[in-house]
Order: sequence, then structure tokens, then C-alpha cells
Amino acid sequence: MRKPLIIQTDFGTADGAVCAMYGVSYGVDPELRITDLTHDIPQYDIWEASYRLIQTVNYWPEGSVFVSVVDPGVGSTRRSIVAKTTTGQYIVTPDNGTLTHVKRMCGITEARIIDENVNRLPGSGESYTFHGRDIYAYTGARLAAGVITFEGVGPSVEAESVIELPVVEAAYNGDRVSGTIDVLDVRFGSLWTNISRDLFLKIGVKHGQRVEISIENETRTLYKNILVYAKSFADVYVGEPLIYVNSLDCMAVAINQGSFAKAYNIGTGNKWQITMRKAPKIIYED
Repeated sequence: MRKPLIIQTDFGTADGAVCAMYGVSYGVDPELRITDLTHDIPQYDIWEASYRLIQTVNYWPEGSVFVSVVDPGVGSTRRSIVAKTTTGQYIVTPDNGTLTHVKRMCGITEARIIDENVNRLPGSGESYTFHGRDIYAYTGARLAAGVITFEGVGPSVEAESVIELPVVEAAYNGDRVSGTIDVLDVRFGSLWTNISRDLFLKIGVKHGQRVEISIENETRTLYKNILVYAKSFADVYVGEPLIYVNSLDCMAVAINQGSFAKAYNIGTGNKWQITMRKAPKIIYED
């Protein structure tokens, strides 16, 4: 039985690279159902590739096959693997940290190294720079089409051996929580943090109340202000900043109908730290 095939890359769509991956996949089985996750991952940004996977994988049916190709180490000794998640999806990818968030937040039960003697596009043996087409799309299509089983991918390896990128854990420190700005809600410029809703609620804030936030990078404080903790964007005026719970059940910071990232020149990654605490009461004396 055919399964969905979902493809993610940093290739963009300005040339024929993605189309070639489609062609290889349909060459395996013209009846495959292929969906794009995104092809707009910033070049070589393994961290964002990892985050976009965890944003989507769990919503696809068991047996769905994801192909993720953000591969600055193409042609090196890094492994090519297929991982099986605890919810039964498969991810075909270079083993370079792309599976960091899936491994941590969803879980990987099994992993296999792709046997290129079996699972490589025929006639591509002397090509070392387009593994997305020659290995990952081909293997993903064969798995989604049922040409091979998971066991047919190649030799098994320990799930714990799958490479993870460094992560700074969110933390609760008495009256405040701190974490990192992991990624942007790209189109709208919202900041998505790694602070979970449960951790955030430990500071004792309810919807409609105000939160003091501070955003720093390695050199200085970029932003400090008091924001409303809102259920949705409709709870604040246009142009007003807010804190809300995003679709991954983590805390996010935004401007209603504006880009917070552009307004304050905020980036993403472990060096971008954010701290939140319940806003102190201001007492005015006569």
C-alpha cells in the first residue's frame, strides 16, 4: 500500500533540483502522492530543517515518508539514514542533526543506514553532489511505494546514535523562565521559543495579565518590555506586541499584524536568549 511522500529541502524552486527529485520519485511509482513541506529552508540551516520536521511530522499518518535534504556535508563521511519515529513515520535524511527535534520531542525507535548498493538511483554511482536526488528521493520513494520495507533500507543502527545538534534547555528560576528563540514563524515574523506552556505557567500568569520579557544575544540586550499574555492576536490592538502559545504548545512573541523579528532585528538559535517573568505591580504614591 502506497504511503504519502513529503519532501523538504533548502534548494528553493528557482532551478530544476526539486523537480528532478519529483521525477526520480515518480520514476519509482507514478501513483505516489508527493507533498512539499518546504523548499525555503535557509541554505545549510540544519537547525531550521530540524524544527520544520517537528512542526509537521506528527500530523501525518503512520507510515508516511519524509525526505529532508539540508546537507552541507554532502559527499563527506556523514551517514545517510532512515529513522522511524515513535508515531510510525519515516524520515530519510543525512545524519547531520536534522533529526534533533524529532528525536527529543517525538522520539526515534529505530534507524537504518541506507545501503547504496541497493537504494541508489541506477546510473548515478559517479555523482557525489546530489544525494537528494540519487539517494534520498530514490530511497524515500521506494519506501513510500512499498518497493522496499524499512528492513530493506539497510543495516540497523542504534537510535541513540542519531546525531543531535547542541540544545540549550528552557529553565524555571524562581520567578522567571528562560529559554532560546528557536525559530521564526517566517512569514509573519513571530518569535518561537523553546519555553513550553507548562513551564511558562509556573510564573503564575493568566490570560490578560502582563509579562516582562527580555531578549539578549551574546553581546547585549536587544529588547525589554512588558507585554500582554493573550489567547490570540485579536486580544490586542493592531501594532501591539503580545505573548501567546504557538502551535507546538510553546511560548511565542509577536506583533499583531507586524513582524517582531524585523522590528527589533531579532535572530534565532542558541545565542538568542529570552527571559519572561510576571510583570511587577507598579504602585503610585500620592
